[in-house]
Amino acid sequence: MASPFTKSSVIWGIFFLLLLVLAKSTGVLDLSLPDRSKFQMMVGTFQESCAHVMAEPESPISKQLSSWKDYYEWRCILLHSPVALLLQWPLTIYRATQVAGLGSSTSEIRDKLCIHYLGPEKELLQLSVFTELHALSPGVHVHIELVGPAIPQHRDGERIDLGNYAHCLETDCICKSAAETWDVETSRTSKVTLQLRRGFYHDRYNDIAKDFSPHLVIAPNAGIAAYSSWLPTIELIKETNVPADFSDYCEEACHLGARCISTVTGHPLTFPIQLNPFRQPMVVEDSALFLPCYSNCFLFGM
Repeated sequence: MASPFTKSSVIWGIFFLLLLVLAKSTGVLDLSLPDRSKFQMMVGTFQESCAHVMAEPESPISKQLSSWKDYYEWRCILLHSPVALLLQWPLTIYRATQVAGLGSSTSEIRDKLCIHYLGPEKELLQLSVFTELHALSPGVHVHIELVGPAIPQHRDGERIDLGNYAHCLETDCICKSAAETWDVETSRTSKVTLQLRRGFYHDRYNDIAKDFSPHLVIAPNAGIAAYSSWLPTIELIKETNVPADFSDYCEEACHLGARCISTVTGHPLTFPIQLNPFRQPMVVEDSALFLPCYSNCFLFGM
């Protein structure tokens, strides 16, 4: 089934989101500042980032990335670029594979990595950011099954082939890739493929696993202690014995989630609670908790 979001709408949506974030951080939205130079600087910053993230890396990944600084230096991006606000999703996947031992030289993963990605919400409007997995997993076909009740009924079963990097459509952008094509629907040689499945994981697992048995389960911003629907899913993961990484907004939420997992499994965590170096670097201001909260802030797993 074709996606209702065109490639231009996705790119423009990302563009304006980044512009708004930059505007807030630089004071451009302050009406007392009539000078347009800040806005021009803001657009220039986005374009400089665009030139690198929307193209192949200048050099292959040669070491394990352990911070945003490592990533920005490898991708030749200015440190004040806001691309981390969106790239938290593929970089958290990258980190989760490291935590689970799937990103090491001794890993059994060689040609294909299958991930079951649970509970996507905001990601559904940002799916093009997963093209960065081309650079992060060179030579590996990464297949991601995105499973959750937030997936619209009309998108259930939709397959998206990210055959190349998400090229910019701006003719004046210095990435100069407007003439190149980005087709997320017709590529047959993609190294990054996505499949959308509506419903709870424990209800859809049998249908999915027939064709795509997972090497890893990932649940970003899971909120395990807040939703009873996680209990049968944790029971299923225990039975399948597949490594699973969860993330949450703050350390307290992770401790509550870890307690739920241990209650179901009868064992302590396999992957202890740890700070995610690729968390989103902007605080979640509407959190109900009186604690500093960041998207994908901490990781833990079973």
